[in-house]
Amino acid sequence: MSHHASHRFRRPSAPRPPSETALFSGVYGLILASALAAALDSPGEADEPGSDALWILLTAVASAAAHGYAHVVAHRMSAERGGARVGLRAMLAEWPVVVAALPTVALLLTAVPSWWTESQAVETALLLNTLLLAGWGAWTARRAGRGWAASLRAGAADMLIGLVIISANALIK
Repeated sequence: MSHHASHRFRRPSAPRPPSETALFSGVYGLILASALAAALDSPGEADEPGSDALWILLTAVASAAAHGYAHVVAHRMSAERGGARVGLRAMLAEWPVVVAALPTVALLLTAVPSWWTESQAVETALLLNTLLLAGWGAWTARRAGRGWAASLRAGAADMLIGLVIISANALIK
């Protein structure tokens, strides 16, 4: 059975690395979700994990839209044209803010049916988000061509942001 050149399967290309904007927005979304989860989980108040999850999701959407809209406003100040299409693209480019908040939202929603307490869900989300920050920091450093030692230092430095939020959560409550 012979194959024509047009019937050959192409090798899948290597996955494209996320853009700088996607990484920036993803890190921002993780930090936003962590800080909000920690702030909304107040001792002595009734657990409302569903409400807190909704607030985190709405805040992530509003933050993404606001950041995208800020790009629109800045774009207007430039000599470039583009109008509504450019503005819509700028706002949609902020989707990683919302996606990065989803693990925290999902963990809070698992506390709705009382599988665990809201505080346990928040603590787990803070730990997960801290580990994600470390992983992204190390991964992006490796993608930038740094050695393992430098990449691990970068991951540890990024992880410090999450540790600050965890520490603040423990001290404030």
